[in-house]
Amino acid sequence: MGFVFGLVLGILVGLAIIVVFVRLENHRSKLRSELATTVAAFARMTVEDSRKLLPSEYYPSWVVFSHRQKLKWLNLHLQKIWPYVNEAASELIKTSVEPILEQYRPMILSSLKFSKFTLGTVAPQFTGVSIIEDEGDGVTMELEMQWDGNPSIILAIKTLLGVSLPVQVKDIGFTGVFRLIFKPLVDEFPCFGAVCYSLREKKNLEFRLKVVGGDISTIPGIYDAIEGMIRDAIEDSIAWPVRKVVPILPGDYSDLELKPVGMLEVKLVQAKDLTNKDLIGKSDPYAVVYIRPLQDRMKKSKTINNDLNPIWNEHFEFIVEDASTQHLVVKVYDDEGVQSSELIGCAHVLLSELQPGKVKDVWLKLVKSLEVQRDNKNRGQVHLELLYCPFGMENGFVNPFTPNFSMTSLEKVLKSGMNGTEATETPKEATQKRKEVIIRGVLSVTIISAEDLPPVDLIGKADPYVVLTLKKSETKNKTRVVNDSLNPVWNQTFDFVVEDGLHDMLIIEVWDHDTFGKDYIGRCIMTLTRVILEGEYKDSLPLDGAKSGKLNVQLKWMPQPIYRDS
Repeated sequence: MGFVFGLVLGILVGLAIIVVFVRLENHRSKLRSELATTVAAFARMTVEDSRKLLPSEYYPSWVVFSHRQKLKWLNLHLQKIWPYVNEAASELIKTSVEPILEQYRPMILSSLKFSKFTLGTVAPQFTGVSIIEDEGDGVTMELEMQWDGNPSIILAIKTLLGVSLPVQVKDIGFTGVFRLIFKPLVDEFPCFGAVCYSLREKKNLEFRLKVVGGDISTIPGIYDAIEGMIRDAIEDSIAWPVRKVVPILPGDYSDLELKPVGMLEVKLVQAKDLTNKDLIGKSDPYAVVYIRPLQDRMKKSKTINNDLNPIWNEHFEFIVEDASTQHLVVKVYDDEGVQSSELIGCAHVLLSELQPGKVKDVWLKLVKSLEVQRDNKNRGQVHLELLYCPFGMENGFVNPFTPNFSMTSLEKVLKSGMNGTEATETPKEATQKRKEVIIRGVLSVTIISAEDLPPVDLIGKADPYVVLTLKKSETKNKTRVVNDSLNPVWNQTFDFVVEDGLHDMLIIEVWDHDTFGKDYIGRCIMTLTRVILEGEYKDSLPLDGAKSGKLNVQLKWMPQPIYRDS
């Protein structure tokens, strides 16, 4: 009996040990698998992922993720040879920069030259280098540079009044990224035909102007004029997409030079909920729009007085030289009259986000600075309509803002020469005639329905109707009233005769009918560019100024184009 009991007990204990061992092995196997998964996840982790895991206050300062290689070795060598570089580069820069400064010389100056130019004893520091992927036959390198130099730069300027001023440029601080393009690659030493260089990104540029032996501020406007001249000269002569081409081997490298690649048509439609900068009344907003911050390429809108929800409805056009890297900037200011305007906010749109030949309607949130990433303050929004038109587009798209868009075949023949061929125009002539393009037609608007309107009545309902206004002609139409509904259905169509479709707009307002008056609910503002291009479309539009709600509409365009030649 004891033998049988011992045998059974031994079997049970053995089975228990086996079960425990198997479970332990399974648990260890699971832990190993989870660890392998975690290690693999860490291997794929990006800089953004790491910052999501650790708040900024706990993010170790010694943890650095950078795609730029460090250049300590280059800086050490540069410091050794800097005295020789300074001597050679100073003379080269002086002779090459003087003609550029003369080109940008302000009208209040009669002459401008360098009386002294040396780069000083402090060498620039290269803080990183990266290689940019290039599918073409070239190599693109970007060098990040920082320079807090002690140069000795003195400008000998003479005003129109005959006053000579030696102006010293002091306390220069610069941080930026230079781009070098080695292209094309060849099988002959040094293995590339030419090198292009450009200031790809100007992160910071500070300097101070001082009259030697005097105060520059005693001459009104001279400081701002010289400072603006220096910044404009840098921006237009070397800042990307401008690039300087240095041939290394004999050949034609004209394809590497800067060329316009397209036009960006911009409708500055409106802004809403702008921050009020005035103590009495409301701000008087205007906008400045540009791709490149040059005086002759920056466009300024009209000022809308005492309005935090201005409607501009202005059209601008810009030359695009590199759609992959350039962006459109919008800055909204409060006009302070004789005083300096105060910035309300700014925003930008990457041109790479635009589909060529396709109208993009965007609302951009205004921020304090384009460099500041964290800005939670509500400064308002700006409404833009964008259309990028590359030159030589071959998909049948025609830019509606070009003169030929509104010309019929008969009109083209009438404009042609005696031999019946179409007359050719220079780009300058075509640009001048853009403003003369008149697109006439009939706009058919169907107000289909509205959804989720905010309650206005005490019983939680509304009696909505819609008012349609064509802004330029101030032609108005109105739908019927739908009683006791927050989801009204109208299905009413209205026709408008449009005299200038490219520069007109449609304002659709939703109101609540009341026995003793009417209450405003919200509105939609629409340009006509999209319907002119597409002919017909349906859309669901959110109501500006309302807590909720959207309006379902259908637009149709029946063109009657004409062309007015001066």
